[in-house]
Amino acid sequence: MIKDKSFYTSLVYIALPLAMQNLITYGIGLADNFMVGSLGDLALSGVFLSNQVQALLHMLSIGIGAAMVILAAQYIGKQDVKNAKIVINISLKLALSVGTVCTVLVFFLPDQILRLFTNDQAVIDEGLKYIGFVCFSYIFFCCNTVLLAAMRCTQNTRIGFLSSLIGFCVNIFLNWVLIFGHLGMPALGVSGAAIATLIARFCEFAVTLSYVRFFDKSLSFRFRDLLLRDRELVKDFFKYGFPVILGDITWGIAGNTQIAILGRLGPEVLAANTIAANLHMLFGSILVYAIANASGVIIGRTVGSGDLEKVKAYAKTLQGIFLAFGLITGVIIFLTKNAILDIGFPMISPAAHDYSIQFLTVFSITIIGTSYQMSVLTGIVRAGGATSFVLINDLIHVWLLVIPSALLSAFVFHFPPVVVFACLKCDQVIKCIVAVIKLNRWDWMKKLTRER
Repeated sequence: MIKDKSFYTSLVYIALPLAMQNLITYGIGLADNFMVGSLGDLALSGVFLSNQVQALLHMLSIGIGAAMVILAAQYIGKQDVKNAKIVINISLKLALSVGTVCTVLVFFLPDQILRLFTNDQAVIDEGLKYIGFVCFSYIFFCCNTVLLAAMRCTQNTRIGFLSSLIGFCVNIFLNWVLIFGHLGMPALGVSGAAIATLIARFCEFAVTLSYVRFFDKSLSFRFRDLLLRDRELVKDFFKYGFPVILGDITWGIAGNTQIAILGRLGPEVLAANTIAANLHMLFGSILVYAIANASGVIIGRTVGSGDLEKVKAYAKTLQGIFLAFGLITGVIIFLTKNAILDIGFPMISPAAHDYSIQFLTVFSITIIGTSYQMSVLTGIVRAGGATSFVLINDLIHVWLLVIPSALLSAFVFHFPPVVVFACLKCDQVIKCIVAVIKLNRWDWMKKLTRER
């Protein structure tokens, strides 16, 4: 463990606001699930399935932002702001294109998309009430994610927290008004939750865009910077960034495939997975991802500066932090799983409650592996330049281990749902072996910037 206090200060300075930002961002979807949950299992499942499109889009936009951070952080590390701006410009245009395409597809094919996850018509009917409105938030969400990733390159994560907080407050208030019909408004139920989310996402984007345009001094990104271009940097972006984007898309597709498998085991299993997924968002996708991203920024900038010995020292220390965080988190989830269900989801059926207890027990174990391997592979190894290795590793584990084992367990051997759930999460532990070996070989440190 290194003794340089500035290292720990930087890690906390980036990770804490980022964790709060991610918490609030996911909190918008969680608030929809929680407040709609009072309408029953069908409404809860319908909103959750609709949000799987958002989850896939989230992974895609996160992938675009992560690809940008890997390259832009190294340029910032070597004090080359102009080329960092060009990389950001490429990412913004890509995010805008992705958000537009997803909006069009979901708006015109909502029923077909929801049928990918379940064949329960009652659940689909509830989902259609939500997805028809919320799809218009996709463009705002994608562009906002990339802009916040750009700020993260300069170790500025406070604006992400502020924009997410404003969006969260707007969403909670409008949920209360539109779902239940307060202040003279009609009770719109699931549709009201979707409208509230759309307005909240727009508010988030408006706050971030205003800050980037008028207040940020580190990059001083202006609208005219959207005209900056460089063919060589475009090639570099897709060369090093495409494996990152494809890796996150793979995870998004794999996540939706997992939902499709569990969704065909009954609404009680789907409701239990909804609860487990929300806990995974809180501890895995929010807290662990924040630490991984903060580590990635620090590693990327250090690699860009050329101080590889310092990179090694940082990586060794971060391994211990990742493992300790996973152990603490796993114990907390195991000890509080009953209280979480009793307080957060009192309206679920007894069968869904029993499945939820089983799923959360499995999750309390796999989160230890998630904390270590995801932080090492996506936070350190990928940021160091070995983007293709992380992609190949994910593809092998997801499509040759996780999905086949879950399909066999569910539809061939007809094992209990908890066994299927364990198969879907088993890679989180197995990939720790790969992470340990790859990190300590030190062959992932690559300088990606061009000399001008």
